[in-house]
Amino acid sequence: MKETTEAYLAFMKETELLKSVLRTAWTSSGEQESTAEHTWHLALFAGIMLEHYPELDAGKTLLMCLIHDIGELYDGDISAALLPDSSQKYQGEYRAAEQVFSLLPDRQKKYFMDLWQEYEDGRTPESRLVKALDKAETIIQHNIGKNPPDFDYAFNLQYGKPYFTEDALLEEIRSALDEETRRHIP
Repeated sequence: MKETTEAYLAFMKETELLKSVLRTAWTSSGEQESTAEHTWHLALFAGIMLEHYPELDAGKTLLMCLIHDIGELYDGDISAALLPDSSQKYQGEYRAAEQVFSLLPDRQKKYFMDLWQEYEDGRTPESRLVKALDKAETIIQHNIGKNPPDFDYAFNLQYGKPYFTEDALLEEIRSALDEETRRHIP
């Protein structure tokens, strides 16, 4: 039991670093958003949306939200607007996820690595919903944040668009977000 307790505490101390990883998004008060803040907002979004998806595993969906950006722990968030090399980005994030999940007991390390990979692959209903909401949450933040004067709102109009074709609700959310975004473009 002591070994498990120590593993949990080590994991929690290490993942606290996500509070200091900054994203290329700003809050409505003008502060640069952290990955931890984005993750919380995404999980909240999924929580309110899950009633529309009773066929999904709610616990799995929420855990996926909580760990989806764990790979940013050491190298930070690389903005999609910078068009990073996806293979290189994935490899770095995979190594980070593996490193941080290795702090957990073996059974949990495997479970969380598998869950993280499931999100990355985007092949299950849960991972596809989380990917869509991840993109939507980012666009929401872009639209409500106090952004720098040269912020590229037009980027939002194409960002993650394929993830919103799963159902009418996601399409409606995307349409509303695009409409909001257009109001920011001169």
